[in-house]
Amino acid sequence: MNDKIYFNNLYDYYGELLTDKQRSYFEDYYFEDYSLSEIADNKGVSRNAVHHQLKQVEEKLKYYEETLHLYEKRIKIKELLTKIEDKKLIEEIEKII
Repeated sequence: MNDKIYFNNLYDYYGELLTDKQRSYFEDYYFEDYSLSEIADNKGVSRNAVHHQLKQVEEKLKYYEETLHLYEKRIKIKELLTKIEDKKLIEEIEKII
């Protein structure tokens, strides 16, 4: 899976566990598609500082997933949903996950 998509999915689950500063860097890079240099200029820090922050955030997101497995469980549930024929039940379960 594309790393960008993977980290966006993890952020959906665990983003609230990050600090405001970490969320800001992540959102600028992954959501706004700013380059490291653009983020560095906007925040008044070095490009290396931005890179370091993003790596820390990625490691935290991976750690949370390795510990809690919420994204992995969602994928498994979605696979199981393909075996259910009751469309109304599928819709209700998808709202939950």
